[in-house]
Amino acid sequence: MGLADLFTDIVSSLGFTEAHAEAPSDTTTADETPVETPAKETPSEDSEPAAAEDESAEEAEEEAAEEEEEEAEPEEPEDPKPKLEEECANSSKCAPYKHHFDECVERVTRQQEDPDYKGPKEDCVEEFFHLQHCASQCAAPKLWKVLK
Repeated sequence: MGLADLFTDIVSSLGFTEAHAEAPSDTTTADETPVETPAKETPSEDSEPAAAEDESAEEAEEEAAEEEEEEAEPEEPEDPKPKLEEECANSSKCAPYKHHFDECVERVTRQQEDPDYKGPKEDCVEEFFHLQHCASQCAAPKLWKVLK
């Protein structure tokens, strides 16, 4: 568990409620008293074509603004860490750890498939952590070279 996870767990255990920036969808306030909304004027029959033109112009402007925002956002770069760790996990340096992990996975799979198995239930957490530690130690220097 990382430091960020620790703080997240602490904050969530204190029971703070989340504040949302979105306005409520109904017309009541927090104390549940109705709020009067002013009535909208209905356009006369003569102004309908002009209102339709205004709406279509506003929609076109909004679409153009959205397209500009999408183009202006730079794409997030890909994280090289998972790829480097996978390469290291499959390398000869971490081969013994991977071998132990794979054997453990086979044993656990056989135990789960065998309905007559009465022995202790095993998991591969320890083997997994050994493999991940080896992969992280191997990938760290390569990651720093890529990030610099």
